[in-house]
Amino acid sequence: MYTQIELTKAGADKRIAVITLNRPDKLNALTKVMEAELRQAMEEVDRDNTVRVVVLTGAGRGFCAGMDIDELEILPPGDIRAAQWMRPFDMNRRPDYQTRYGYFPAMRKPVIAAINGAAAGLGLVFALYSDIRFASDKAAFSTAFAKRGLIAEHGIAWMLPRVVGPGHAADLLYSARKVSAAEALQMGLVNRLYDVDSLLPETLRYAEDLAQNVSPRSIGVMKRQLGEVPFQSLAEATRQANEEMFASIQSADFKEGVAHFIGRRQARFTGE
Repeated sequence: MYTQIELTKAGADKRIAVITLNRPDKLNALTKVMEAELRQAMEEVDRDNTVRVVVLTGAGRGFCAGMDIDELEILPPGDIRAAQWMRPFDMNRRPDYQTRYGYFPAMRKPVIAAINGAAAGLGLVFALYSDIRFASDKAAFSTAFAKRGLIAEHGIAWMLPRVVGPGHAADLLYSARKVSAAEALQMGLVNRLYDVDSLLPETLRYAEDLAQNVSPRSIGVMKRQLGEVPFQSLAEATRQANEEMFASIQSADFKEGVAHFIGRRQARFTGE
């Protein structure tokens, strides 16, 4: 079905979807085919109620080295609204998350980037749009844009300061320098660092804990809250939280959360 990515299931109950960018000979540089397949796979696993966590990684030595230079093209400013990158307007999503790569934060499931190697340009964009970033000690990061005569594309000027702060963001964007895995951890660009052989097993172990032991309903609501907060006042965020808390207390997952805690047994959350 897919030619430039792989989609597999992992975990005890196959609740983890692993999406692997699969052009290892090109350090998984992005093509139009890979871009379309990635979005299709993401939407497929988001609709799949058996999947609770998504892991995005790369085959071979790279995560994603950016856009394949052979497919680089000059697109007009209206590209962000072009039909091939958009879907019918969804009233349940903010317009901010209906852009070309904005579907990452709009998904109901958490997305964990397992960054096994180079993440440059669009590879860094994919990492930033993910919810959580784990990296191997072989990973390296670069915005790349300034050294190609380009600018901060696809909303990275908004995303990057929210992850690493405005000073680090300006440094990474202006210099386009290569950042080591250790420095990325220090500045908060990644959340955890593992040796290259442990990265995927440790990422899957973390994902399995989310899949088995926490409410998928809770994660979905909290992901939506985190996505809304940058556009809200404290009062608006609090009102939303009050409404969501009232709904959660009436949910089946809340009843199960209390029952498994009192019964000292494995949780059996349904997401309802």
